Order: sequence, then C-alpha cells, then structure tokens
Amino acid sequence: MADTSHAPLRAQLQEERDRLLAQLRKLGHGPDPDLTFDEGFADSSQVTAERGEIDALAVSLSDTLEDIEVALQKFDDGTYGRCEGCGGSIGEARLEAMPAARLCITCASKR
Repeated sequence: MADTSHAPLRAQLQEERDRLLAQLRKLGHGPDPDLTFDEGFADSSQVTAERGEIDALAVSLSDTLEDIEVALQKFDDGTYGRCEGCGGSIGEARLEAMPAARLCITCASKR
C-alpha cells in the first residue's frame, strides 16, 4: 500500500501518540511526570486507591501507545496496512476506524 494514501492516518497516529504521552506525563508516568501525591494526606488508603486507579489507566494508555508506535514503525518499514496474522491487507475501513490495527478483520475475529 502506498504510504501517501495513508498520510492522513499517519498524521492521526502521530497526534494520538503526542496526546497519550501528555496524558501519561500528567498521570506521573513517562519522562517528566507532572503528578504528585501528598504523602502527608490523612487518608493514606485513599492515596493508595487513587494510585492504583492511575496506574491501571497508565497501563491501558501505555498499551495503546505501544500499538501506535508499532504502526508508525510500520510506516517507516513500508509494511503499514499488512496483517500480522496472515500477511494480507487490512481493509481501508478498518484502518480508518483503527489506524493502529495490527490484524485484518478475519484474523482479529479468530482471536
């Protein structure tokens, strides 16, 4: 698939990567974290619970970020739009809906 036909998807992936990196930084993950917790807070169980929720969210965001990084690498390698399962093409509609999709709809439905 020609890289130029997917240029808008690449731009969308790059914007999403930047957004995710900013969110992770605000959650206290990644380089230059912004989030701090008041260690002197009276209810340490509340702080622990909040940290747990933030860590779970950060894991989810990190997983999504990893998928985006893989998709961007595929652009560089010239393999964007190829299914990791069967090697066939990932449909245009699927890529538009999920630009970081790694599998065609057939392979994804088998999982």
